Amino acid sequence: MKKYALPLALATVASLQACNKQPTTSPVTETAAPPAASAAGAPVLESFEQRFSYGIGYNQGVTMKQQQVPVDVDAFASGLHDSLTGAESRMTQEEIEKELRAYGAKRQALEETQREESSAINTTAGKEFLATNASAEGVIVTETGLQYQILEAAEGAKPGAEDTVEVHYRGTLLDGTEFDSSYSRGQTVSFGVGQVIPGWTEALQLMPVGSKWKLFIPSELAYGAGGAGGVIGPNATLIFEVELVAIAAPEAEEAAAK
Repeated sequence: MKKYALPLALATVASLQACNKQPTTSPVTETAAPPAASAAGAPVLESFEQRFSYGIGYNQGVTMKQQQVPVDVDAFASGLHDSLTGAESRMTQEEIEKELRAYGAKRQALEETQREESSAINTTAGKEFLATNASAEGVIVTETGLQYQILEAAEGAKPGAEDTVEVHYRGTLLDGTEFDSSYSRGQTVSFGVGQVIPGWTEALQLMPVGSKWKLFIPSELAYGAGGAGGVIGPNATLIFEVELVAIAAPEAEEAAAK
């Protein structure tokens, strides 16, 4: 089972609490005067410290909201205040760590459930798409299940498994979401034919230099149950437009390896 890291917001809270273990001299004291308030009751944001502090708090709140961390705002503010002013904690460090661990376990269980649901949805969607796409005009299906369509034909040489190639490409999910594109970056990419996902390794050895193909790659020939990054989910079927620009000359490959 994949290990899930605690959300950034939770880790930040844990770090703040951990700081209490070390004797420190806080620039804030319990007797410090409260910040000036605006007419609406909120602190004014005039000085650097006020604006900087508000920015930290706001950004932290955005992160915690995005990660759906179940935070009681008043209790959070109270804990932050006590930590920064050196006031005695209302919970022991053992109690704090127990709650953090409990939340981490709940979060991991929730993410695992969501992952399983996403995996099932992606598997079904991929099978249905590939079954229909296999009969589309111009689509060729290989023995492995890879599907491809020739967008621009060429008569160039074909790379081998040990070659390094230069390509332009664009990758999308079935719903059209683009997750990567060398075109967007404005430059080609070079890599070994055997150093990419199986669907690419197979397709590149079939492509002549100068050709452009559209690849429809089943999840087992892509990233499988693990997915990739934050966009490619588990068991996702992927679509790529691939333009094989060149095969690196052996001497160029050797020079690059040194």
